[in-house]
Amino acid sequence: MSTLFSPFDLGRLRLPNRIVIAPMCQYSAEAGCATDWHLIHLGNLAMSGAGLLIIEATAVSPEGRITAGDLGLYSDETEAALGRVLAAVRRYAVMPIGIQLAHAGRKASSQAPWDGGQLLAPEAGGWQTVAPSAIPHAPGELPPVALDEAGLARVREDFVAAAVRAARLGLDLVELHCAHGYLLHEFLSPLSNRREDRYGGSLENRLRFPLEVFDAMRAVLPAGLPFGVRLSATDWVDGGWDVDQSIAFCQALEARGCSFVHVSSGGLSPQQKIPLGPGYQIPLAAAIRRAVKLPVIGVGLITAAEQAEAVVAEGHADLVAIARGVLYDPRWPWHAAARLGAQVQAPPQYWRSQPAEHKALFAGARVGQR
Repeated sequence: MSTLFSPFDLGRLRLPNRIVIAPMCQYSAEAGCATDWHLIHLGNLAMSGAGLLIIEATAVSPEGRITAGDLGLYSDETEAALGRVLAAVRRYAVMPIGIQLAHAGRKASSQAPWDGGQLLAPEAGGWQTVAPSAIPHAPGELPPVALDEAGLARVREDFVAAAVRAARLGLDLVELHCAHGYLLHEFLSPLSNRREDRYGGSLENRLRFPLEVFDAMRAVLPAGLPFGVRLSATDWVDGGWDVDQSIAFCQALEARGCSFVHVSSGGLSPQQKIPLGPGYQIPLAAAIRRAVKLPVIGVGLITAAEQAEAVVAEGHADLVAIARGVLYDPRWPWHAAARLGAQVQAPPQYWRSQPAEHKALFAGARVGQR
């Protein structure tokens, strides 16, 4: 029996297998509104046979977008646009769908990656960014504005309002983005947080604002709705955020009723030195899993079925997230199930596609021929 293809419960949400499609930015929204691209993209991934699909980093305010093409959930218009996409996808797909809510902080106001990804000044079509401290992400960039008390309150309320909208859309899960150098990660790391008030300095102070945002969102989300956090477990920079601090953060989240943690790394500093390789972030997930009882999602250059199976079977993580690999191969879970002798869900329109050597691949498949 494959552990990867065994069911798993995230609170009240039962996943048919341990494969998660990680949030992946598409930079294809219009004024924050989902477009036909999102319908095609999410509809395709929702047919993949994974256990869970998490929608890309979705901005809680216009200034929280990484690029002008970022998806948003901060107005009636953005909510309605995403609702139309979800209604179409759900008509044919049974896969649970979650969303990642985010604020880009000092990494906002940028070009799309295929245009270079550089920070855009307001006069070049960008906007003023905000952060814990007025420290730019990279040398030569315009510094962000350090958030004052009113700004902090505004950001908290933006996250709360987006959480209310996510619940109203009937999304099955919410993930709070505290990773990859975006705003809440910027509060966590001593490299980007040089504040001298109660939100900076000690680890307890640097945890304070992300935990306040978590608590405020948890208070408005329906009881039982899985609500978790994605974090970067290390900055990969000496003197920065690291695994020990991540464990302290996860322990505080666990005490607050967090449903899961999704363990990534990096993204805060151009000085990062990342030892890229297959599964390079899994040891980070494993260290956190040993320290807390929360379900842990591991991610990072996981491309082979046997590799994903080993991650969960050996207890390094409870679930495995696939990102770029599923863009390259949108039927990755099908192919993994075939290799591991497991079954996967597929729409009946595709049942006749299973190869002769894998006739039991699709759960519940009944195929006749006229």
